[in-house]
Amino acid sequence: MAYLNAGAVRADAVFASDLQRRDEPSAGQVQPAVFAAIWAFGSPGCAGRGAQEFGVHPETAVIRMRWARRERGVTWPR
Repeated sequence: MAYLNAGAVRADAVFASDLQRRDEPSAGQVQPAVFAAIWAFGSPGCAGRGAQEFGVHPETAVIRMRWARRERGVTWPR
């Protein structure tokens, strides 16, 4: 069984969200987009969307995932 940490789940959700890197979203925009992506696709669905992009467009998926991993570091409510 695979275990995911919260940071990986958030990065997958950023990747699967409608956010665009060129828009330079703030933490206030990232957090609701992440929650919306997880709500819409679930954690496995967010990861699956990322995997699909890596299969179809690996050259751009790498850039988006690097950005998503940086953006996932927003503050989360406890």
